Amino acid sequence: MTEPTPQPATGSFFRRYRQELGFLVIFVVLLGGGFTLIAWNPVNDRVIEPFTGGVAKASGWVLATIGQGTTMDGSIIRSPRFAVNIKNGCNGVEAMIIYFAAVLAFPAPWKSKLLGLGLGFVAIQIVNLIRVVALFLTGVYFPKLFDSSHTVIWQTVVILAGVLFWIIWANRFVPAPGGGSAAESAAGKS
Repeated sequence: MTEPTPQPATGSFFRRYRQELGFLVIFVVLLGGGFTLIAWNPVNDRVIEPFTGGVAKASGWVLATIGQGTTMDGSIIRSPRFAVNIKNGCNGVEAMIIYFAAVLAFPAPWKSKLLGLGLGFVAIQIVNLIRVVALFLTGVYFPKLFDSSHTVIWQTVVILAGVLFWIIWANRFVPAPGGGSAAESAAGKS
């Protein structure tokens, strides 16, 4: 018995991967637009800086509530043993831009996208709040580990959390063509 001869795939690469390439192009455009927008001084000064101050206040409140004796001075969280200044890059905005660009680029109904944007915003900010609190506690109790925790561990965790939230959203909250969720559709194909 002879092996069947593989048939060449029909259509060009671009036609076969049109939906994936469309997602990628829209994602990259939205990502570039989002990062350009937050780098623009009027947006940074009127939106991002006040948002960052809110992140600092929420983090300072959590730290004071758990007995760290913190006080606030603008975006600086201070205790007798340690102080940290929450700046751009520590506010979860970059992770949100990546997540928002992926949600908006994904072929899904607007109702699902709006749900994804809201849930993702809350989830990423919760992870970022945990990040700031954990970094402050690292600075208080393990100061030698602060820099590596800040620049390597927690930046990676927040970005990966955004990616994970997008995967969960796309699999659980986006209806698949023909009804049901994308996860139910994938389970039916197995």
